[in-house]
Amino acid sequence: MKIRCSRTSLANGISIVSKAVPVHTTMPILECILIDASSNSISLIANDMELGIQTGIDGEIIEKGIIAVNAGFFSGIVRKLPEEEVDIETNVEEITIRCGKARFNILGKEGRDFSYLPDIEKDEGITVSQFTLREMINRTIFSISDNESNRMMTGELLEVKNGILTFVTLDGHRISIRRTELAGEAQDRRVVIPGKTLQEVSKILGGDTEKQCGIFFTDRHVLFEFDRTIVVSRLIDGEYFRIEQMLSGDYETRMSVNRKVLVDCLDRATLLVKEGDKKPIILTIGDDSMALRINSAIGSMDESVEVDKTGRDLVIGFNPRFLLDALRAINDEEVDIYFVNPKAPCFIRDTAETYNYVVLPVNFTSVG
Repeated sequence: MKIRCSRTSLANGISIVSKAVPVHTTMPILECILIDASSNSISLIANDMELGIQTGIDGEIIEKGIIAVNAGFFSGIVRKLPEEEVDIETNVEEITIRCGKARFNILGKEGRDFSYLPDIEKDEGITVSQFTLREMINRTIFSISDNESNRMMTGELLEVKNGILTFVTLDGHRISIRRTELAGEAQDRRVVIPGKTLQEVSKILGGDTEKQCGIFFTDRHVLFEFDRTIVVSRLIDGEYFRIEQMLSGDYETRMSVNRKVLVDCLDRATLLVKEGDKKPIILTIGDDSMALRINSAIGSMDESVEVDKTGRDLVIGFNPRFLLDALRAINDEEVDIYFVNPKAPCFIRDTAETYNYVVLPVNFTSVG
């Protein structure tokens, strides 16, 4: 194999596919990036058997071929090369990399030993703008769980129903829901995608509202296709939580508040809360104002914000960071927050229910 490409194009391609290179593995071939120039284009591929990424790069194929190269060494070398054309040539399993006056000789591995991405038919799928997909991921992924003992909570529900695309995450303390209407017809679908997959997809996606991303499904895999990149991931087996039972339309207190004012207030409150500390912020909601109070080992804070309240007065406690995460995922100037009672979750949602954030309260009498 012999190819020539720009250092920038090569480095960008390596950056994309490296997200699928495992940190720890007993299979050395999985530590590699496959350079595939066996057809009429140059592709880079990485695959940890759960997540696989393939992307195309610009370049010239002088002699067709294929080889696998250790991702760490390859990335490190290319990152340090000057901004010039890069020549990559192989002789059996030896790889020569030339750029400017620099020359590297490193060992590669037989390309045929590499695990290609699973072949997925693109019969059943949906299309959504890259911007919308990235926004939906970023505005829900924060409430995913990292506790592997409940694998379902480490995934995100993707549901297509009646032409509406819904993303849902929950970690036992809160639920994040985002909805958007799809253009055209779409078959109903309900799958659970690993959080890691969506985090990596979000990092690669562009912010262009005109560019589209195709999402395709099988019983075991999901495929994202956009620009010149393909991301394939295994799905999480099992039935996702029936969140409909957790979403109440009833409430006894409804509060409208300026989102930024409340965010700034909560942000100040978290200055007094150490990482892992369970000290809640206590909200005392009256007709025209809401008092916020927090006491911790560091100190205390009292502040009030103007609100428009209907229903009963209420005193309730929350983890301030959970409220902050939800409010920062919303763009609206004013937000509506619904309360049932001091021991029930609050619901932050808009009238169209394009978003719905559910946060469980903290029993502050027992916390102290």
